[in-house]
Amino acid sequence: MFTGIIESFGTIKQIKPSGEGRVLHIGCDLDLSGTKIGDSIAVNGACLTVVGLDRNSFKVDMAPETVERTTFKQLVSGSRVNIERALKLSDRIDGHLVSGHIDGTGTIASIKKKSNAVIIKINVPFKLGADMIEKGSVAIEGISLTINECTDKDFQVSIIPHTADITTIGLKRVGDKINIETDMIGKYVKKMLKGSFSKNDALPNGKKDISMELLARNGFL
Repeated sequence: MFTGIIESFGTIKQIKPSGEGRVLHIGCDLDLSGTKIGDSIAVNGACLTVVGLDRNSFKVDMAPETVERTTFKQLVSGSRVNIERALKLSDRIDGHLVSGHIDGTGTIASIKKKSNAVIIKINVPFKLGADMIEKGSVAIEGISLTINECTDKDFQVSIIPHTADITTIGLKRVGDKINIETDMIGKYVKKMLKGSFSKNDALPNGKKDISMELLARNGFL
């Protein structure tokens, strides 16, 4: 489990194919003396398992599913990546609960400066947009951010200078693809609601709209 608060830049030192997967060798400026083989580290938001390490670098395996679902197939030696070690239960959660399981990718549609912030608009597939709400949380490249506006096909986030300076989001350009994880709690609630609807909840047009009465009838209030 992660928080979306990036700890460090990492740099891809080497990429080796492993069947349809990959092995990444990543250098970083974190002190990894407390890290051990088998620990989880989020790289650009994807939870990966450490399979080798020294003081300032580590290796991780990527399964074919991870390669296919993320932007990792675009990485090359020298690429910068966001690094976050797994959350300790005693830590403060300054971002939001991030599982490190990437839902899919989006494409940066526009980048506009507004006062001291940068507004980034990102196009996403419907299946991702449907799981977003205004002022809700989203993880982009592993960075915990708040959604300013959203539709089923795009959303906007505001980036402050500090975030741009310490993460890869400040290096992105229009057209770049990015890893996205939608809010974990929202996905669970959505699935529970979908599974709890009864035939009596269906409207004449066949749709099932959520109302306070419907939530109460199904035990959520």
